[in-house]
Amino acid sequence: MPLYKKQTVKIYNTLSGEKEIFNPINEGNVGMYVCGPTVYSNVHLGNVRTFMSFDVIFRFLKHLEYKVRYVRNITDAGHLTDDGDINNDRFVKQSRLEKLEPMEVVQKYTVDFHRVLDFFNFLPPTIEPTATGHIVEQIELTEKLIQDGFAYESQGSVYFDVLEYNKRGLNYGELNNRNVDELLSNTRDLDGQNEKKNPQDFALWKKASPAHIMRWNSPWGEGFPGWHLECTAMSTKYLGEKFDIHGGGMDLKFPHHECEIAQGKACNGTPPVNYWMHTNMLTMNGLRMSKSTGNYILPMELINGENTFFEKDFHSNIVRFCFLQAHYRSVLDISNEAMIASEKGFTRLMEGIHLCSEIETSPSSSVDILSWKQNCYDAMNDDFNTPILIAHLFEGIRMVNVLNDKRETINPNDLDELKNTLEVFTFDVLGVKNEKASNNTTNKLEGVIEMLIEMRKVARENKNWALSDEIRDKLLALDIQLKDGKEGTSFTF
Repeated sequence: MPLYKKQTVKIYNTLSGEKEIFNPINEGNVGMYVCGPTVYSNVHLGNVRTFMSFDVIFRFLKHLEYKVRYVRNITDAGHLTDDGDINNDRFVKQSRLEKLEPMEVVQKYTVDFHRVLDFFNFLPPTIEPTATGHIVEQIELTEKLIQDGFAYESQGSVYFDVLEYNKRGLNYGELNNRNVDELLSNTRDLDGQNEKKNPQDFALWKKASPAHIMRWNSPWGEGFPGWHLECTAMSTKYLGEKFDIHGGGMDLKFPHHECEIAQGKACNGTPPVNYWMHTNMLTMNGLRMSKSTGNYILPMELINGENTFFEKDFHSNIVRFCFLQAHYRSVLDISNEAMIASEKGFTRLMEGIHLCSEIETSPSSSVDILSWKQNCYDAMNDDFNTPILIAHLFEGIRMVNVLNDKRETINPNDLDELKNTLEVFTFDVLGVKNEKASNNTTNKLEGVIEMLIEMRKVARENKNWALSDEIRDKLLALDIQLKDGKEGTSFTF
């Protein structure tokens, strides 16, 4: 019997505002779509937090023996900050700033995105489609929406007709509990609004100005897709007209996800998603992270210690462990104190797991391992509650210490159950890396690193900067950070 049949998972559905029992459309299979990054700049910590939450959800569903198709897109075209001014296309602005072709910008920051997620031990999604790879599908959806009366062409652009959608009883605003009158009153007066029938209509396709770099042929002339349409096109293609889970940051609830619901219902006559999930925001030192205020740090700056907010560098495992101590729907605040506490907690967890192999067994057990194990499942079954799971894991470590001190007894089968449960939930579900290399192996590794540091030193003395950078970057790719200082080069891993 598959493990999922023995567990009942509840998911908080943003659409209903309640926790609901998870029943996938097709038994034993899960279709999950998560809005991925817009690759015009370095991935930020808030992105990492969101994607980490869905990485854990992906891991847990796979652990329950569901067959999960996890689609996470790459937005590499068409992401306007608003529908009114095509000069706000982020890729165009960044390409001008960096004096690069737009697809060079895309490649640069897509590589950065994957590199950062590798540091945090993310599982890759099943499918990672791009907006530019699905222009044909977006044009086809736009044509269908026009044909069915839900969209209209205006001056070479195409807009979704929100009032027409609502006239048919389809309720634009349902995800965010907003009505059309409220949306109308909150709509800003933007350049290009005169192209629209209604201010709250949103772009499906935008006409490219003569200066616009990213452009494709369409039935309405040269242009580029609106931001919202790509997710409808790709989720429908890979998961069907209706699928199980759609996730993203809470900042995407409106207008992006609201528009996706409207597009899906208008195109296919059915709500596209059964469970909408949204992660909360990340703050630092009690304040919102913002480049404009200076309260901002990149993921790799937190790992390598090259920042002014934290007293030391922190291994990616520590950062991951810290993030998962807050529920995905709660605000997560990081600070120097929080990171230091997470480092101590993580060390205690690792030491306890490794101590399992030293426990002596007895003919009988005085500890209830099965109840404790079910508590771990119950935490994750309750809307993927990682902080409660971590609390139960520490309860398991408390048992390990008591057993090691011989204040309680455990039989061999229960000890295997205790050890396996700790390892499965820590490494497979929470996704932290298993750091239990032997001292001998560690000593050998450190010797190799010292040798490479010496080779890099010689390269630098010979002004062979290419080799010096290559050694540093290849070690960094293995999660080994070099730090150059007055007393020489040190490393952490």
